[in-house]
Amino acid sequence: MKTYLTYGSAMAGGGFVLTLVLYILGFHSDPAKLSAAQWLQGGLGLVISIACIVLGTKARRATVPATEEFGYGSALGAGVMIGLVAAVIGLLTTYLYIGVINPHFNELILQAQADKMEAQGLSAEKVEQIQKMSAPFMKLPMQLAFSFIGGMFFATLVSLVTAAFLKRPASDELQSVT
Repeated sequence: MKTYLTYGSAMAGGGFVLTLVLYILGFHSDPAKLSAAQWLQGGLGLVISIACIVLGTKARRATVPATEEFGYGSALGAGVMIGLVAAVIGLLTTYLYIGVINPHFNELILQAQADKMEAQGLSAEKVEQIQKMSAPFMKLPMQLAFSFIGGMFFATLVSLVTAAFLKRPASDELQSVT
């Protein structure tokens, strides 16, 4: 469990630090810069996730004796557990960011969406209608739910791929005994 906590915390912490850096650099205060921030956060967040899941799975594999198999299921389970810890800690960091540090972040997202829709030629009336429909999903409890579900989804996807490379068969010594 210590391995999962260590690497899950690192994953959530890395994501939170990235969010804070983007906030400090002004990417989370201007609707025009939000698209670039989303690309940066998505790309760098994926790198952080892959690194933490790979390193954490390798650390977990190192605790299993070489004579025992560390198969695909074990590697997948380790990655998913790291993702679970990161998603739970991510709930706290998301609450801290949206609820305390940048409480107007959701308004910024709505404004950026409105600007994008207007640029595509939608009428102001249609944009307002769409914003009214999406407003309930921008409340903090919904953001927390989406954050957790999205975090688990992407951690599971990364784990599905990395487990294929990080599995380890039992050593020959064990196979010759059986």
